[in-house]
Amino acid sequence: MSQFTELPFDLICLSHLRWNFVFQRPQHLLSRAAANHERVFFFEEPIFGKNSTPKLEVRKSAEGVMVVEPHIPEGMQHNEAVQAQRQLLDDLLSEWNIQNYILWYYTPMALSFSRHLDPTLTIYDCMDELSLFKNAPKELLDNESELLQIADLVFTGGQSLYEAKKDRNPNVFAFPSSIDFTHFAQARKISKHDHSDPEDQAAIPHPRMGYCGVIDERIDFDLVSKAATARPDWQFVFVGPVVKIDPASLPKQPNIHYLGQKDYKELPQYLAGWDVAMMPFAINDSTKFISPTKTPEYLASGKPVVSTAIRDVVRPYGEQGLVEIASTLDEFIRAAARCGMDEGALPIDWLTRVDTFLGQTSWQKTWEEMSKLMARAIEEKTEASTEMAMERDFLSDSNTNQRAFSPEVA
Repeated sequence: MSQFTELPFDLICLSHLRWNFVFQRPQHLLSRAAANHERVFFFEEPIFGKNSTPKLEVRKSAEGVMVVEPHIPEGMQHNEAVQAQRQLLDDLLSEWNIQNYILWYYTPMALSFSRHLDPTLTIYDCMDELSLFKNAPKELLDNESELLQIADLVFTGGQSLYEAKKDRNPNVFAFPSSIDFTHFAQARKISKHDHSDPEDQAAIPHPRMGYCGVIDERIDFDLVSKAATARPDWQFVFVGPVVKIDPASLPKQPNIHYLGQKDYKELPQYLAGWDVAMMPFAINDSTKFISPTKTPEYLASGKPVVSTAIRDVVRPYGEQGLVEIASTLDEFIRAAARCGMDEGALPIDWLTRVDTFLGQTSWQKTWEEMSKLMARAIEEKTEASTEMAMERDFLSDSNTNQRAFSPEVA
């Protein structure tokens, strides 16, 4: 079988996330695609502004991805905005001479302006159960049902999502959150007591319990607030943007610190300054299917991790003793104390077991496995198309010969 990286196909990703948002699954995968592909276009959700007509802005990211920003005039009705996005997407294909391409969906909502296209391959990389998120559009479920019917391949961001989707498409494959080990392992070489602590974190006393990532309705703020009140001698550090919730609603104890969004390159420095990493996710619909990318990232940084009982964290990380799982406030505090917020410490072989586990995966390996599946799907579609064409030609020739040799009817 030919390797996928040798096939001359552009890749167009339709995403609900922005390229310069938190560096996560789309960025990890598509950066690698850009290194091996013809061209990769990342088509973002529209920006509504004061421009009088719809327009596209295209720029090349540092990772080699062409980031496409659709700009839509303010005040457009929904149907008008959808039609504008469709026209802008068509303009992109025309202006950049995109002919043989793969459509890669992160959001089923993009079907509303892209279902008319005829890609070589359609991929749905389902990284979250978006229908359960706050403010999810009502039509998302219908669009996802359609996307699951037409997709040639479906990738899921975790085992729970795989189990939820596997019966809805014949080609569903689980690709849980992976790791750029080298990047996050830099934290192990940085002492949390030297002068490399970032300026906005340096003045925060120890012990510190840290979280990095999007701060939204998935965080159990009641748990965080009560833990901060119960242990005023502990510091709780949050690194990341506040999204979809009012910042004024966040708990404000003096030992809770919100440092804002940081560049991906800076994260190892922040993690190096923590004593324990935390994932205080709420147990609700919005977290039912999540597979947090930060789980392996925390572990690669060498930090003990305490998490609430998120299914894709419990299995495999909790079951293998790599992450402490807490279902109540008391369990959360005891686990954090045991991990190092007090005098506790993890088993001496813990980091060795972590590295053995993380050594089984990487974003590069994930991309390579996805590429093999795409190559096989393209090959199968090509063969099927060739067979259908040959069958049509055979039937056409048969009909012609039959007409040529049929006796005339008197």
